[in-house]
Amino acid sequence: MDQKQQRLLRKLRGELGQTIIEALDDPRVIEIMLNSDGALWIERHGEGMKRVGTMSAPNAESLMGTIADALHTVVTRENPILEGELPLDGSRFEGLLPPIVAHPTFTIRKKASVVFTLDQYIEQGIMTSAQCQAIQNGIQRRANILVVGGTGSGKTTLTNGIIDGITKACPDDRLVIIEDTAEIQCSAENAVILRSSVDVDMLRLLRATMRLRPDRILVGEVRGGEALALLKAWNTGHPGGVATVHANGGRAGLIRLEQLIAETGATGNMAPLIGEAVDLVVVIEKTKGGRRIREIIEVNGVDAQGNYLIKTVESAPNTCTKEKENAVA
Repeated sequence: MDQKQQRLLRKLRGELGQTIIEALDDPRVIEIMLNSDGALWIERHGEGMKRVGTMSAPNAESLMGTIADALHTVVTRENPILEGELPLDGSRFEGLLPPIVAHPTFTIRKKASVVFTLDQYIEQGIMTSAQCQAIQNGIQRRANILVVGGTGSGKTTLTNGIIDGITKACPDDRLVIIEDTAEIQCSAENAVILRSSVDVDMLRLLRATMRLRPDRILVGEVRGGEALALLKAWNTGHPGGVATVHANGGRAGLIRLEQLIAETGATGNMAPLIGEAVDLVVVIEKTKGGRRIREIIEVNGVDAQGNYLIKTVESAPNTCTKEKENAVA
């Protein structure tokens, strides 16, 4: 690290202040937020959000300028959105300046410092043993797993747990992981992690992935046109993948994929492709009592009317079957 970078990091630490620095060092902290009224909030595992202090608007704007310098970009009132990784630790940073907010606002989403295994999800009461068995069975039979939830529901942390399960159950599989920020934790010996940028989007990375000899293709978050390319890849010799999408339920997650594909200008009914490519949908949600797996559904294609054939996982010992049940519109 050269002297210029060292000076920039010292300046950054000073502008972040002791409260945020301590939060970044606290493994229990998930997220750090500055609202436009100057209030600082943090969220810890299992504790919800708590107000912890304040930051002045000039301080926040200077901080965002320093981060922009480190990321070799600019943030101004003409270009008021700053997205990227915090130079100190790689946490995801999203910052906004007026006029799109009243005063500078930002959110820092910390990288997972530890991987929660599927067994730990059971121990903490986040999922049942039957739900865990459904995921493990899905891993073994190379099911394509879609993790669904709202913002802050814990999709990435759960995905890390599923990847840990893949690594343990199928240690010889070569994993290719695509993400836009460094959030996925993978201990597999044979893995490649690709990260999108301003110049290279997720769709382009997916196309490159096909030449990297993957056994499983994993996408941190599906947000756009890469949805169609991913589904085609899963359907053409690369099963056993994992991806996340923003939605509030299992069926809603499938419909969200339809919407993302439609945004690319693709025409026609995409439900048959989705029904064939996605095998298991795991829905995680954040409640007042903490996070929990709300439902797991198996997807078994579509019926003659194009409705998804789905089955909700209950408490059966072996829940990963391929029986077609419950045609849901």
